[in-house]
Amino acid sequence: MKGSCLCGAVAFEASGAAEFRYCHCSRCRKSRGGAFAANMFVRPSDFRWVRGDETVVKYKLPSAQRFGNWFCAICGSPTPRLIDELGMVLIPAGALDDDPGVRAAYHIFVGSKAPWDEITDNLPQHEDYPPRR
Repeated sequence: MKGSCLCGAVAFEASGAAEFRYCHCSRCRKSRGGAFAANMFVRPSDFRWVRGDETVVKYKLPSAQRFGNWFCAICGSPTPRLIDELGMVLIPAGALDDDPGVRAAYHIFVGSKAPWDEITDNLPQHEDYPPRR
C-alpha cells in the first residue's frame, strides 16, 4: 500500500496484513471531519515513511489514553500515526493512493455515532470495541 498527504510532502508505504475498520467515536469524527474514520492498522515493522516524516505534526490528546492525531504541517492532511500502546500504526484509509486489497470488516463505537449518521452496509456493528478474539 502506498499513500500520501494532499500536498505530497508526506508519503509512506505499508505491507503485510492490515486490519480495516470504521470508527464512529466523537474523537475520530472530529479528527477526520466526517461521519466516521476509516482506519487501517499494520505492524510497525510493515510500515515505512518514504518522505516527509519530519513534516508530520504529532498531537496527543492529553485526556485520552491512546488517542492522537498526526497530520502534515503544510496541508493539514491526516497521516499515519504510531500507537505505542497497541504496537500498531494507524493509517487513515483516505490517505491511501492505491487499493489496499482489503475492505473494512466492521464498525466500532456505533453507540456514540452522530445522530445524522446512518449506517447502510451489512458489516457487524459494535457499541464500543469489538469482543476480543
